[in-house]
Amino acid sequence: MYDIKALYEAESVQHAISLLKEHPQAQIIAGGSDVLVQMREGKRAGKELVSIYGLDEMRGIRYEEDGTIRIGSLTSFSHITKDPIIQKHINVLGEAVDMVGGPQIRNIGTIGGNTCNGVTSADSASTLHAWDAVVEITGPEGVRRIPIHEFYIKAGVVDLKPAEIQTAILIPKEAYEGYQGHYIKYAMRNAMDIATTGCSANVKLSEDKQIIEDVRIAYGVAGPVPMRAPSAEAKAKGKAVSQETVKEFAKAVLEDINPRDSWRASKAFRQHIAVVLAERTLREAIRLAGGEIHE
Repeated sequence: MYDIKALYEAESVQHAISLLKEHPQAQIIAGGSDVLVQMREGKRAGKELVSIYGLDEMRGIRYEEDGTIRIGSLTSFSHITKDPIIQKHINVLGEAVDMVGGPQIRNIGTIGGNTCNGVTSADSASTLHAWDAVVEITGPEGVRRIPIHEFYIKAGVVDLKPAEIQTAILIPKEAYEGYQGHYIKYAMRNAMDIATTGCSANVKLSEDKQIIEDVRIAYGVAGPVPMRAPSAEAKAKGKAVSQETVKEFAKAVLEDINPRDSWRASKAFRQHIAVVLAERTLREAIRLAGGEIHE
């Protein structure tokens, strides 16, 4: 049983915003894979809930006029993995969210919920950071769009003001066109586990596949929020596709990340894993982009 004070069903995004204004203490619920667990544990017991799960206007994946890929915040993980637009341009995102929980969770869990909970271990978060995602937020003052790295404020806290709802995640055309990426989740089990460290990297190679024109890398569980490693990116940009470049790139991530000790892994172990994952993700991204690493 769940201790719910009241449940309000939103009929549209604007109706949801009105309900949140009328009930300022209410919690938004979509798939419920996080919220209901927390309620059962007593953390959100007695809360009012505003359900947005029935809002199909926030589901699906499509192109905007400028080529931006728009992912509705209520799009399930299963949908993302199987979507032809994702498979064509950002297949790594489908692979990343396919590592969330089991099939039942992936069928109800949403990309919006996975980012709005503000958890650094979320499997989608590092990949979205690595692809320069933009978060669309709708509220009483209208629509605003912010880079995903600004959306995460601190552990468990995101930039949602009163009565605001995350309505979509956007991947600009310039952030995906010509890029290939790879994600690795390191956990204590191969499935049904939270990441000890997650790493997502993508690369854009020159036409002759000899030069790294651009590279981006992001981590989960390398700090209180998902984060990029700009020092590593700077080390590899404009460099030849080579063993030396990959090694320098991987070592440089330690200049940016700040993992902590926990019962899952020590800080030192997470730092070691971060370097290994950086090398492996970049190698695979280069391979996917048609490059060959030279000694």
